[in-house]
Amino acid sequence: MKEDLRNLYIAVLLSAVAMFFVSRYFDKKEVVEQKPQEVIEQVVEVEKEPEKIIDTAELLAKDERVVIQNDVLSGSLRLKGSRIDNLSLTKYRQTLEEDSPYVELFTPSGSKNPYYMQFGWISADQSVKVPDENTVWQAKEDKISADSHATLEWDNGEGLHFINKIYLDEHYMFKIEQIVENNTDKKVEIAPYALITKNVAGLSSQTRVVHEGMIGVFNDKLEEVRYSSLDKEGEKKVFESKRTWAGFSDHYWFSALIYNNNNKNVSTMKNTAKDTYQVDYILPSYSVDAGSSAVNSFSMFAGAKEIKLLDEYVKNDNIAKFDLAVDFGWYYFLTKPFFYILDFLYHVIGNMGWAILLFAALLRLCMFPIANKSFESMSKMKKFQPKIQSLQERYKDDKVRLQQEMMTLYKKEKINPASGCLPILIQIPVFFSLYKVLNISIEIRHAPFIGWIKDLSAPDPLVLSELLHIYIPSFFNIGIWPILMGITMFIQQKLSPAPANKDQARMFVLMPIIFTFMMGHFASGLIIYWTLSNILGIIQQKAIMHKNGVK
Repeated sequence: MKEDLRNLYIAVLLSAVAMFFVSRYFDKKEVVEQKPQEVIEQVVEVEKEPEKIIDTAELLAKDERVVIQNDVLSGSLRLKGSRIDNLSLTKYRQTLEEDSPYVELFTPSGSKNPYYMQFGWISADQSVKVPDENTVWQAKEDKISADSHATLEWDNGEGLHFINKIYLDEHYMFKIEQIVENNTDKKVEIAPYALITKNVAGLSSQTRVVHEGMIGVFNDKLEEVRYSSLDKEGEKKVFESKRTWAGFSDHYWFSALIYNNNNKNVSTMKNTAKDTYQVDYILPSYSVDAGSSAVNSFSMFAGAKEIKLLDEYVKNDNIAKFDLAVDFGWYYFLTKPFFYILDFLYHVIGNMGWAILLFAALLRLCMFPIANKSFESMSKMKKFQPKIQSLQERYKDDKVRLQQEMMTLYKKEKINPASGCLPILIQIPVFFSLYKVLNISIEIRHAPFIGWIKDLSAPDPLVLSELLHIYIPSFFNIGIWPILMGITMFIQQKLSPAPANKDQARMFVLMPIIFTFMMGHFASGLIIYWTLSNILGIIQQKAIMHKNGVK
């Protein structure tokens, strides 16, 4: 029994290692490139970034702009190139400090890490003048908000009139209409495109828990492409699809071009320069007859990965698998429901830490019948441990006879030595799912508990080096909550039957210590959950031991 338990603990650790390894090295199959992509490569390459980094405020002052403002977004659109390159998320601060700057999402070309969206038209016929990144558009309005849209216009001087209409909802979704009016005496062939480009130089290293990189859904299939898989300039992955979306996924933030019509488009994820990546799409050419016009509509999301909001876009705007911008992981069927339960409890209680503790109690309650049976068996095992040890000593040289005698004892006393493993097997997916929830949910980012825990998505900040005022290597420099978790794990272990084998016993004693330091740098919310779960398990196990007359 004890050996099985030990092996299961090791299995949990190995499973975690395996999951991280697979998520890091398992590449998606590259899609065969399509011929229309050659056009976008020739025309849609944006200008090279200047070598000198310029202050953002100075860059914003250089060009005429249209203000972007609603309750959750603040920024501007650059009229030169019709480019959305300045967006801050006004619901979120960069740090826990009250006066911390808002989270910056889009930043202009020439800044430290340029990140912006641009859209327009291209033509295979070089004699047809179309707007490019240097075109200065004329704006009829000076603000884009949930209550007002902006209309931008540009005339090529040869009979083609271009109009861009940009709308914004009350959250993070832009809707864009591209209109071209053909006032010439001949038909023209032009194709609409849109792109998002991002520079990732010097940004914090990507976590392996949550996908950070390029992401999209093509032909109803999710594709996640890490920057490291396209590390050479010019490397790309090309996808041909109809209704599609593609963009950039950060830990908590997300941008995407959304083309929700049934016309085929060719989308590309590529490395355009050192540390610079681009996601774009191009549609087949529009044939615009003389005296007529053409309209292309698409959307762009630029904001926070708020799970309930993304679900609303899936439901109301029919954006396929848009909620998968949040990396729910392999246990999607558990992770997403867990989030909704936690979110409900949070809105009832008003504190995410207490919501996590109540969630732990509810999970224990749900597993009570299974755990009860398991603890009953373990209590009987502990009660009859002296008899088992006597049998092991008597038949130490006859393994077959020992097994026969032990099975006879188990049958006589109605003990199932494997039943104690079932709760742990059940808790493995529960553990990984909750681990995911606490790492992916922006709703838990910067959520406080009590005392020194100000951010449940971060490790316990009250570490040993601060308490003892001495240097401690980072791996061993853990907080108070991980230590409490280790103590409760040790107590729970002592209530279980001890293995007869001395090597196994020593190994098992080390397991709480190993887990304490291994999990010491996990999100504090997860550690708090695991600690309470252990405490509830101890209470339940002690009650059953008392019932069965086990000292």
